[in-house]
Amino acid sequence: MSRAAEERNRFMLRARDRIDRDYAKPLAIPTLARVACVSESHFIRTFRAVFGETPHRYLQRRRVERAMFLLRETERSITEICFDVGFRSLGSFTSTFTAIVGEPPTIYRRRAADLRAVPACFARAWTRPSSFGEAETSRAV
Repeated sequence: MSRAAEERNRFMLRARDRIDRDYAKPLAIPTLARVACVSESHFIRTFRAVFGETPHRYLQRRRVERAMFLLRETERSITEICFDVGFRSLGSFTSTFTAIVGEPPTIYRRRAADLRAVPACFARAWTRPSSFGEAETSRAV
């Protein structure tokens, strides 16, 4: 790997770390581009090239992963969890959750209750959302 590619990846990692740390806050592409020291359009292209998904999709997946944990481990309402992980509406949360996980949050919570008898490492592996879209998933099999 060239020195320039290493430097590019380092800056993209900084932006991804920012998303991981502040996933529940509103995050704007201009802010993340400044963290990565590149223009907005270059940031989106480069992020996708480095991590295989757009910054927006990565942020959505991180929020859904956190929501999955909260649905499994707490009794808080789905609406509370929706707002706690950074979504602004229950409708967008439910549709995004369903698109990534493959089932709505209510079904996921019910099914997750059945997994309590399974070792946690297996449950996490089985319930981790894919970073691939539906089209890529069918090709990957």
